[in-house]
Amino acid sequence: MADIKYLVRLAKDYPNIRAASAEIINLKAILALPKGTEYFLSDLHGEHEAFIHMLKSASGTIKMKIDEHYGAVLSEKDRDDLASLIYNAEAELARRKKSEKNFDDWCATAIYRLITICKSVSTKYTRSRVRQRLPKYMDYSMDELLHADDEANRAYYYNEIIASVIECGLAEDYIIELTESISRLAVDKLHIIGDIFDRGAHPDAIMDFLINYHDVDFQWGNHDIVWMGAATGNWACITNVLRMNISYNNFDMLEVGYGINLRPLATFAEKVYSEDPCEFFKPHILDKNQYDPVPEELAAKMHKAIAICQFKVEGQRIRNHPEYGLEKRLLLDKIDLEKGTVVVEGVEWPLRDTNFPTLDPSDPYRLTAEEEEVLRALSASFVNSEKLQSHIKFLYSHGALYTRINGNLLYHGCIPLDEEGNFQPVTLGGVSLAGKDLMDYLDDQVRKAYYTPHRADEQGYAGDLMWYLWLGGDSPLFGKEKMTTFERLFIADKSTHKEPVRPYYKLINKRETCEKIIREFELDPGNAKILNGHVPVKIKDGESPIKGGGLLYVIDGGISKAYQKQTGIAGYTFIFNSRFMALAEHKPYSPLQADGTQEFHSPVMKTVETMPERLLILDTDQGAELVEKVDDLKDLLEAFRTGVIKEKY
Repeated sequence: MADIKYLVRLAKDYPNIRAASAEIINLKAILALPKGTEYFLSDLHGEHEAFIHMLKSASGTIKMKIDEHYGAVLSEKDRDDLASLIYNAEAELARRKKSEKNFDDWCATAIYRLITICKSVSTKYTRSRVRQRLPKYMDYSMDELLHADDEANRAYYYNEIIASVIECGLAEDYIIELTESISRLAVDKLHIIGDIFDRGAHPDAIMDFLINYHDVDFQWGNHDIVWMGAATGNWACITNVLRMNISYNNFDMLEVGYGINLRPLATFAEKVYSEDPCEFFKPHILDKNQYDPVPEELAAKMHKAIAICQFKVEGQRIRNHPEYGLEKRLLLDKIDLEKGTVVVEGVEWPLRDTNFPTLDPSDPYRLTAEEEEVLRALSASFVNSEKLQSHIKFLYSHGALYTRINGNLLYHGCIPLDEEGNFQPVTLGGVSLAGKDLMDYLDDQVRKAYYTPHRADEQGYAGDLMWYLWLGGDSPLFGKEKMTTFERLFIADKSTHKEPVRPYYKLINKRETCEKIIREFELDPGNAKILNGHVPVKIKDGESPIKGGGLLYVIDGGISKAYQKQTGIAGYTFIFNSRFMALAEHKPYSPLQADGTQEFHSPVMKTVETMPERLLILDTDQGAELVEKVDDLKDLLEAFRTGVIKEKY
């Protein structure tokens, strides 16, 4: 029998035999349901519209459901219109209000069709679970529509409920909520395998969306970890975050989304680089700013100013942390201003920009008084941004360096390996660890770096580990020999821009390597898969996302517009439901047009594994927890029946 104290506590929720028995019946019924559908995405990089569309469309699953139910009833155009309604209800409603002669009749038909699709995606849930995912105040009527099975009752319910919805003027809200419910029910669990931030315009909008999502977890990427470090006030992380996002023109996100005050930086940059065109620092404009347009010339000056600050601050951190092994990245002291050259790893290269007004050759890593003042102001903005801090805390509470779930292993970057495929020991904080032990240690240290007091430390040194994980050669989140930011900005020769990857990325083509990693994390290579992101898969060059004989999937396919020329596609979704595992290969997202129309592209779906028999909740991690609870409730029943614990009514 379970510990009596635990059973006494359990009896507070189930105070008698009937209550405990009812819960056992409920849990056993749940265990017999099909496994929920899991979706895995990685490397979102701020592409909020494309990402939200992937979820609204369930990566093509919604369109498949529409074709399944209405293929023989509706024309292809009508089916496409229904899909468009689910994907972007607000835009489709606005278009229909203009085009439909009788908008109320169109709404009634739309609700009827949406109920059919909603019912289809809800079949693997209990009725109470479905009700939980329906909108407040509308859940009762939607539940009635979904479960009116008798033909006579169905016609009566549909007519009366839908007519009442329209009469009350709620048709548009009702349709919007129905489409949201369909998307929520189509995806049971969502796994984000790293890199929500940077390049794209609105990682803040992605985080706002995910905070309200019903079931999501994160495996931190290097672009996430540098933001997590910035949130501690760490200057090395802050300068990296600002340099990247200024270089991609993301001023709306920085100033409006997160309230980061960039005026001190802008004023400083305009003053110091007033006569400098900063030609090689002009931003890559993927998206225009709506609220905070910054002239391209000023953005270039700000980019250069923060980049120089970054190299100085990083030089200080490298010198303070010899264990990081980053001495080769100390480049400011290798600049010869008279010759206009820099020595990188023993080779002298001409600089394409030789204007360094804030660089003291005798002490190149010292910040000027003005630079320090700017960084103090910027650090205060990061530390005191309520929205940023709430987003970072959500990343911590729902995230980890790696996750094991339903027999699969999820992590963003890599597991450090040597050339022979052995787990590479990494020494940080005086501790040398490898494999799973290393990942567990780093996860623990990253949490301590944020949650231990850090704001009294002006330069946020507590976040140095996050900075290392962002760009360190032995970092499992980076997995490359070096980050060549300086070379990309100051050296024209592109051979210096290369960032060679670590042995992991070659070795994962071997099945035995993937089996070794899976066993290291105490999973079974007979059925486990590794889900990985970080390095874009260049489909156009013949690369495959499937590695290790089908044991590992690299699902970074280029959701970010910045990568789509390299990959040839626009991202992957890995799908794991009760019957199969599949890869959805996406085409570039087409935004809403000025005339209210929008083109949607169905992804190419490829089944990569079919289950020998349909998986049930009993076969999942959730199922194992429910089985344990059933056993505890049976012990409680025994305690009631033997009088060890008294029943209450």
